[in-house]
Amino acid sequence: MTSARTDAGSVLACGEVRTCLLPTRDPLDETAAVRLLQLRADEPVRVSRHPNRHAASPEVLTGVDCPLPADTGTRMRAVGTVRTRAMLVEGRVLQSSAFFTLADTGTDRRQPWGHYLVRPGVLVPVGRLDEQAVARGFLLGHRPGQLDIGSIAEALTARISRLRVLDHDPPLTTVDTRLRWTAVRTHPDDPPTVLLTTDRDGLRTVELRLPPDTAPDAAAGLCEDLALHDWLLTTVAGKLDGLRTGAAADRTGLGVLGPLVDHLLHLWMPRARVDSVLHPVWDQLDASPGYGRQWRTLTQRIRDRLALLALRALQEVPTPSRPGNIL
Repeated sequence: MTSARTDAGSVLACGEVRTCLLPTRDPLDETAAVRLLQLRADEPVRVSRHPNRHAASPEVLTGVDCPLPADTGTRMRAVGTVRTRAMLVEGRVLQSSAFFTLADTGTDRRQPWGHYLVRPGVLVPVGRLDEQAVARGFLLGHRPGQLDIGSIAEALTARISRLRVLDHDPPLTTVDTRLRWTAVRTHPDDPPTVLLTTDRDGLRTVELRLPPDTAPDAAAGLCEDLALHDWLLTTVAGKLDGLRTGAAADRTGLGVLGPLVDHLLHLWMPRARVDSVLHPVWDQLDASPGYGRQWRTLTQRIRDRLALLALRALQEVPTPSRPGNIL
């Protein structure tokens, strides 16, 4: 039997989050959201109404037995289960999240499935394991035959999107985003840190260094929150990019800005469901790359543009003529 490292630098968890606009014309109410996310009959959908409406599905486990990605090219095998869950924010934005943690100890040979099922969301290495090589390789992406956790998350998104409760007539076109993340342990006295990178194909990679007693579920919740707000920034900035100006473009502008106000602007609420110990991560993102400043600038642009549209509309209303004097 081999032992995995549990000191600073060892892997806490790895995961991937897919975020998209729910394919329906109107936001789902609470009853419809619960019906949409009822992935298992034996566990309820968790609903939170404050500070905004948030519904989370029961977790689904996916069994895996395959090599892990590693930047060294070394073949490292693991067996276990990946935790997968779906979230719906204000009945409007759908997220699918898949993640796992690595066991503290491995085995010299593969065990029966019962050995792994009692540890949900844990992958147990078979033989030797280089955790740091796995963490780096996971962010770089899998090769054929290696663990593809993004496909697990995408499969859940597809499963939910096929349900009949959805009319597949969204109020605006958006792009889906992917956020792949790793979390490794720091020394107990070190603060949590984050490094966020956007690749050319739109993939976001997040490298977290978190306190050693951080729960994998808390790390996943932080990355789901990051993915949601990154998607909001990407979507709103994309809609404003290249938006025509001038009176001739007023009708087009209103058609773009209206759905943003109706469906997205009120969703910005970072840290709403993030463990308070991990709030400093958001402070770093507000400092650089400046998520909060960018969002405030975008929303102010939208408000200013709508105010200008309203002013032009008032100017176009003909002034009633006064009746002439009768002699």
